[in-house]
Amino acid sequence: MLVRDWMTVNPKTVTPETPVMDALQIIKEGGFRRLPVMDRGRLVGIVTRKDLKDAMPSKATTLSVWELNYLLSKLSVDEVMARPVITAAEGEYIEDAALRMLEHKVGGMPVLNDAGQISGIITTRDILRAFTNILGMKEGGQRLTLDMPDVPGSLERATHAVTPSNIISVATYDSAATAGHRRFVMRVNGDGVQDVRQRVKQAGITVLD
Repeated sequence: MLVRDWMTVNPKTVTPETPVMDALQIIKEGGFRRLPVMDRGRLVGIVTRKDLKDAMPSKATTLSVWELNYLLSKLSVDEVMARPVITAAEGEYIEDAALRMLEHKVGGMPVLNDAGQISGIITTRDILRAFTNILGMKEGGQRLTLDMPDVPGSLERATHAVTPSNIISVATYDSAATAGHRRFVMRVNGDGVQDVRQRVKQAGITVLD
C-alpha cells in the first residue's frame, strides 16, 4: 500500500505572506488541521491550527480592538510556520510514512511527487483509514486472535486450521505475555465461519478472542 493510494490530493496551501487570520479562516472553512506553505511553487513550511491559534494575542490582553486588528493584519504565516518540513513521497509504503510521523511526532506530512512538487498530504486520519482497510474491518466476518510459537510454519498451520473459511486479513505482532510466541490476528468469512473457532482450537491452537 503506497502513500499515493491514501493521501488527500491537491491540498489547500498558503504563502508565507498570507495573514494568520486568513490562514485560520481557510482551516476553519475546510476542516483542516494543517496547511502547507508554498513560495513560488516550492514547499517552504507547514503551519498547523495550533500554530496559528498560539500566535493570537491572549484574551487577557490590554490592547484595544484597533491595536489588535492592526497587529493581526501585520502577522503573517511566515512568522509562525514550522520549517524544515517533514515530507512523504508518493511512491513510498504507507507504513514507512506512518513510522516517520511517529518518530517526528507530527500528525501529517505534505506528499511530494518524483519531481519534488507537492501533490498531496497524508495525515493520521489517512493512516487510520488504511489500517482499518488492511484489517478488513468493513468486510464483516469473524476476528480471531491466535497465540502461536514464533517459528516457521505457524502461519501455514493457522491457515489450514481455518479452512474452508476465507482469510480476509492477517496481521502479527510480538507476544509480550509469552516469550517465543507471536499473536496472529485474523479476520475470516465464508464457508464454515460459524464454527471456525472450534476448528482452530481442535487443531491445538490457542484462541485468545
